[in-house]
Amino acid sequence: MKINIVKYIFILFVIGIIGFVIFKLNEEKNNQPEEVVQNAQEEVIKEINLGVAQFDSINPLLSNNKQVQELTKIIFEPILQINNEYKIEKCLAKDWAKTAENQYIIKLDETIQWSDGNKLTADDVIFTIQTIKNLNSIYSDNVKNIVEVNKVDENTVQIILDQEIPFFEYNLIFPILSLKYFEGQDFVYTEKNNMPVGTGSYKIVENSAEKIVLEKNENYKREEVTLEKITINKYANLGELYNAFKLGKVDLITTNNIGIENYIGTIGYNKTEINGREFDFLAINTQSDILSNKEVRQAIARAINRENIISQIYNNKYKVQDYFLDYGNWLQGEKADSSYSPDTAISILQNNGWEYKYNRWQKKINYRTKRIKLNLVVQASNQTRVTIAEMIKTNLEEIGMDVTVVKANDRQYESYLTRKNYDILLTGVTLSLSPNLETFFGAGNLANYTNEEINSILNEVKNITKEDLLKEKYTRIRQIYNDELPYIGLYSNFYEVASNWTLKGSIPVNWYNIFSTVGSWYKN
Repeated sequence: MKINIVKYIFILFVIGIIGFVIFKLNEEKNNQPEEVVQNAQEEVIKEINLGVAQFDSINPLLSNNKQVQELTKIIFEPILQINNEYKIEKCLAKDWAKTAENQYIIKLDETIQWSDGNKLTADDVIFTIQTIKNLNSIYSDNVKNIVEVNKVDENTVQIILDQEIPFFEYNLIFPILSLKYFEGQDFVYTEKNNMPVGTGSYKIVENSAEKIVLEKNENYKREEVTLEKITINKYANLGELYNAFKLGKVDLITTNNIGIENYIGTIGYNKTEINGREFDFLAINTQSDILSNKEVRQAIARAINRENIISQIYNNKYKVQDYFLDYGNWLQGEKADSSYSPDTAISILQNNGWEYKYNRWQKKINYRTKRIKLNLVVQASNQTRVTIAEMIKTNLEEIGMDVTVVKANDRQYESYLTRKNYDILLTGVTLSLSPNLETFFGAGNLANYTNEEINSILNEVKNITKEDLLKEKYTRIRQIYNDELPYIGLYSNFYEVASNWTLKGSIPVNWYNIFSTVGSWYKN
């Protein structure tokens, strides 16, 4: 009996030791950072595969391929760059200042090197600007107003413009190339365009007919880069690229193709939507007898079923957008309620003294009876917009407005744009990165609109550098816009970023640079 008791005690002792060891092991595991535990459980692959269709040139000043332009931001850098809120911030520049209405001083970061070890200098900036001015480049508009670029010292450049350009610093986002690398070469035709050096986080180590291979730039010191390798596969067309993504050979694609699901399906990948730049709107002639009344403009805005237009015409691949900065710009301000509501539209008219009699809205203005009878001008050669104009006409007729769609040929359309002799114009723009709103509110704008307070603010903001004050001024512009509605925003496109489930990392939320965080991406 005594032997059995000793035996049981020994067994309990052993069990206790085992339990204590298990407890300590679990405690250590729980005290580890979640990332460490996760990485211990999964294989981390520090290379990714991207793709480009119809590749032309890896030289960003020569390429006209949007996919190439996105990818080259990994290799080449601008003087200034734009963050996720579309704020301007330093990149190659250590500082910059507006020294006169048409003059800027840029101080470069003297610690930055090219991937070949040479130092970035003012000569590289001057060379790049002069080169762009002599090319038909996608960056030509960025430098067209530059009349002089002068070297102050090894790290300082002075830029002189032909006139004051509000927020000109937003133009300084073109990639800078190395003078020493291209010196003595025919810039367009040199074989050195195959593997140009850059200051970005990655450098080109191979450029063949099938692919471009990038590896970490050991001279890039401004932030940690953990992704080791990026392979950019070349495809003959978008169909091949989409198929490669579907088969898992490409880890990420970007597109504004509204039928992309027909190529890659709807499942098996992660999707992020990024607001785009193509913005369609109605320009309202605020000087016309009827539309000078802001309540009529407000009623029109509430009567248009924009969600239905997006669904029927764009397969829900566009988004409702009210205002020129509503793509995520930090200065966009608060939007008003402009949702579809025919009842609200009718109430706005009634509260403003309009009566619906004899199948039309009418009101006595200056002892004369005015009727709401409007023409809506659209470019006849743009069949999509013609269809949308007819849909808007139907919406407005549903609340009792009399609308005629004028389908103008290209010559007539240009005449309307010049003379502005329309009631409403259906048109669109490719939005700028700059928050400058003078095109829409300044002299000669499409709405024939003038507001002294907005004009005053537009003059002030040209030279405001304090962010809180700038935001205050733009908030006021938005408040006036929401009330007076010289334009009625309709919709904008968006980009879809599709990525394989195995790709990990944060994808930015704007279209300026979706690869700004690529250095921390990985696969598992």
